[in-house]
Amino acid sequence: MGKKGDLSNFERGMVVGARRAGLSISQSAQLLGFSPTTISRVYKEWCAKGKTSSMRQSCGRKCLVDARGQRRMGRLIQADRRATLTEITTRYNRGMQQSICEATTRTTLRRMGYNSRRPHRVPLISTTNRKKRLQFARAHQNWTVEDWKNVAWSDESRFLMRHSNGRVRIWRKQNENMDPSCLVTTVQAGGGRVMVWGMFSWHTLGPLVPIGHRLNATAYLSIVSDHVHPFMTTMYPSSDGYFQQDNAPCHKARIISNWFLEHDNEFNVLKWPPQSPDLNPIEHLWDVVERELRALDVHPTNLHQLQDAILSIWANISKECFQHLVESMPRRIKAVLKAKGGQTPY
Repeated sequence: MGKKGDLSNFERGMVVGARRAGLSISQSAQLLGFSPTTISRVYKEWCAKGKTSSMRQSCGRKCLVDARGQRRMGRLIQADRRATLTEITTRYNRGMQQSICEATTRTTLRRMGYNSRRPHRVPLISTTNRKKRLQFARAHQNWTVEDWKNVAWSDESRFLMRHSNGRVRIWRKQNENMDPSCLVTTVQAGGGRVMVWGMFSWHTLGPLVPIGHRLNATAYLSIVSDHVHPFMTTMYPSSDGYFQQDNAPCHKARIISNWFLEHDNEFNVLKWPPQSPDLNPIEHLWDVVERELRALDVHPTNLHQLQDAILSIWANISKECFQHLVESMPRRIKAVLKAKGGQTPY
């Protein structure tokens, strides 16, 4: 069966050309692959109006929000990113002769490329810390990947036994709200957590150390002497290595500072700007561990199983993964410079 319905302007021109060449309706339909009814209708329209363009393109209800209205709505979005659909509609209708409903607002925003999304979480950076981040970026803007290979990165992280995810959705019928397959169990305080400290460099993954209790200066001193020191002296025997740590209170304690001073002939401590997790590539390794934990077929049911799973995932992170993160450091530095010390996408 031939094509029915409206044709493009090019196809309509082909129909008129075939009929003017002396072909019958049936011959034109067979040649072009259109239905005889379509051939007849298009040719009659051409004979009556002398046009091959479709007049149906202008059919339909006129758009309530024209280009000027879209610019107005865009300004409202720019002024308040957190405004609800109701608030945007109300503000748009003020002073307008023709009001629109929330459905029209939603359709218009989607046409403009706007979608409702959860805001990306970033640390609050004060003016002082912004200047320090900018100073750090300027001081290291000429560092190459080879320079960053001499840095050993470290950080602490925690992993919960249970994850609270309000974005999970399920398909169910009205009377299935208490069906076991439609429930998400919750545990008070997350069911416990496992804290770990880890380090790595471009050359290799370092140790991942479980932390039994809150990390204080005494516990951190044990980590530094038992894990950081042998890692740095082994990986950087020429004393050209840098150890990176953030500005957590236990990292800045006097006993920690004194220990580093006693070993400053073996490696250096990288002076780190505050509020800068985006500059520390180990943050992305924590994301890798988190994703792998969620993807486990059998989830840990106690803290010992959770700790074993974390250690196993860490040990199996590919070399390409952590090397790629270190190789991103020049781009991270450029991003801080571009943001003038502010937040970056990393």
